[in-house]
Parts: sequence; C-alpha cells; structure tokens
Amino acid sequence: MTASLRIVGGVDATGAHCEVTIIDGVVAPPDASGTGTGTGTGEPAEVLDATGLTVLPGLIDAQVNGAVGRDLTAAPESLWEVARALVQYGVTAFVPTVITSSPEAREDALEVLAAGPPPGWAGAVPLGLHFEGPMIAAARKGAHPAQWLTAPSLDVVAEWSRVNGVLMVTIAPELPGAIEVIGALAGRGVVVSVGHTEATTAQVDAAVAAGARLLTHLGNAMPPMLGREAGPVGHALGGDALTAGVITDGHHLDPLMINAAWRALQPGDRFLTVTDTTAALGIPDGPAVLGDQDVVVADGTVRLGDGTLAGSAASLSQCLRVLRAATGATLAEAVATCTAVPARLLDALDRGHLQSGARGDVTVVDDGLEVIATIVGGRLVFGKDA
Repeated sequence: MTASLRIVGGVDATGAHCEVTIIDGVVAPPDASGTGTGTGTGEPAEVLDATGLTVLPGLIDAQVNGAVGRDLTAAPESLWEVARALVQYGVTAFVPTVITSSPEAREDALEVLAAGPPPGWAGAVPLGLHFEGPMIAAARKGAHPAQWLTAPSLDVVAEWSRVNGVLMVTIAPELPGAIEVIGALAGRGVVVSVGHTEATTAQVDAAVAAGARLLTHLGNAMPPMLGREAGPVGHALGGDALTAGVITDGHHLDPLMINAAWRALQPGDRFLTVTDTTAALGIPDGPAVLGDQDVVVADGTVRLGDGTLAGSAASLSQCLRVLRAATGATLAEAVATCTAVPARLLDALDRGHLQSGARGDVTVVDDGLEVIATIVGGRLVFGKDA
C-alpha cells in the first residue's frame, strides 16, 4: 500500500495558503485541480489538519553536540537517542558534531553512524558527522580540551571523506599543513569550515582558495574584526565566499552583532542559523558534559568552570525568535537560514523546501514558533497534541 499524508488548512512562511501531499516519503506535485492535495494513488491519505498553524520545510540544524543529557563526543552511541529527541524541537535533519577528542572517539562516532538506527527507530536524520577539531588553534580552543589538539596532517584525515561519513570539518587554516589538508578534504566532498582560529585575512583567503566554504560560529573562538586586519569575521561579512554559521541563542552574540551579520550575509543567502546545542538541550539547570569536560547549565547558557561558553542549550525555534527580534527578518527570511541555506551548503538539495520531489520533511509551528508537529519522510514523528 502506498503511504500518503496530506497536510491541510495551514499557511506557509509567507502567510499564503499551504497544503502539502507526501507520498512514500516524497512531496507530490499538485493534482490537476492545482490544490496540491491529490494523492493520485487511489489510496486514502492520512490527514493532518494544520488550520491556524504555519507549515515549514523541515528544520536543519548544522551543528549539534548533543541533547537531552546525551553528549555525542563522550557517548557516540547516543546518536540515535539524540536524533529521536530533536524532532520535538522541529529538527528533521542535523549534523552531529564531535569536538576535539581522542581518535577513538571519532572512530566510534563513525561506526555508530555507519551501523544505522535500531529497528523501529524514528527521528531526525543525521546527514554526516562534523569533526570540530582537533586541528584548531590552542589560543582559540574555547571549550575544546587542550590535550587532544593535533597539528594538521594528511595522516590524520586519511580516512575522512563524505563517503565515509565525514560531512564537515572545522580547522584553523593558519596552522602549518592546514592548507594542504583543506584541499584534500574539499576534494573528498567534505565541507571545510574555518574556525577556532587566529587566522589573518590572507590566511582565510588561502583557505578559501583551497576549498573552505564555511565559518564556524561567527564571532566566537576567533579574533575580532579590526580596521586594518579584517580576519575571519571581516572576510565573511565583507566578502562573498564564506557562509557563516551564526549562533543566535541570545548569549553568543550581541543583538547588534547579529543584525550587522544579517545585513552583510542575508542578501547573499550566506547566513546559517545554528544552535551549537549540547547535552543541555531539554534538561534542567545544573551539571552536564561536553566531550570529556564538565560544564554547568544555568540561565540558558552552558559554561566551563572558568565561565567559557561551551556550546548552547538552545533549540532552533528559540534561535529563530532571537534572530527575528534582532533583525526584523520576516518569518520566511529567518526560516530559510535553517532550511534552504544549510541544504545548499551541505549539497542536500532534496531538503530545505516543499516543492514537488523534495523529501517529505515538514515542521509545523504556531504563531510563537512553538513546534506543534514534526514530519520526517512523510511520517509524523512528533505531535504536541498527539
């Protein structure tokens, strides 16, 4: 039997009437009447009534360290548990992030991803791993443990490729050997990101020439933009080569900085909203972990004992609310930063939109951006009132 789901009665991010039909996990074309509700299969469709709600493409979070008390670096085996939890926050696909750690931790994470989910599992889809480190600058390590920092080397990345499950790598391009590593990774389909870095403008130029396409958490773990040394921040804001991951959780960046980044990046669709969320998402204030380090969750922040920010406790819907408040962005503009923008960056072009042929990933929200329902591959995996 053909599985089909009709979402009726809602509006899209622009406020226009929106009805979506998903057949066998894929968004179907409009029927002959142009309503977009016909299944064309002769089978009755399950119906989700979205009256009074907004129907969005499934949200994509391109930087997730963990959730609900589970850390993906310390416990790679928790990947599918984290993925299951993320759907209650409207996330339909994500990039699991492993911070600077032992080689064994990265190997374990790749093995868990390759093994696939357990039987009967449903949740957000991991698109491939992000290795944030270990080839980063000691002076800008932030919450990354110093004992696992590693010099860039082709030997370190010998098995890192998109085919093998490595989707993204953050590296400091000023380190000796980094440019050669960036070129090798880019040639294997890996999205290379500049981050945790002391790089000069010229060094970022070299990284871009070698294939870097992204900046990891703009304005954090990098030098400030100066009048005669733009650095990574100025390269992203003043240039046109780098998409910038921006943590709009209300703690990592001042609202004026968010607005400045928006004005520079959004016209070129280079503003990528990420949460950088951690095991703190969905748990009460108190102790938690990031990799092999103890952190404290308090008042919406996650910090090491010395006060250093260590990821966030934010959901994407929270980040979208902060983004809109800081910039005046329309809902459609804000939502694109965690749908269309990551889909293009990650070469996942069947995601991030609800046009015919797209994956049937949908996030349904109310006027306050609270998640009401999440659909992954045409299957309702979270419903607030279910």
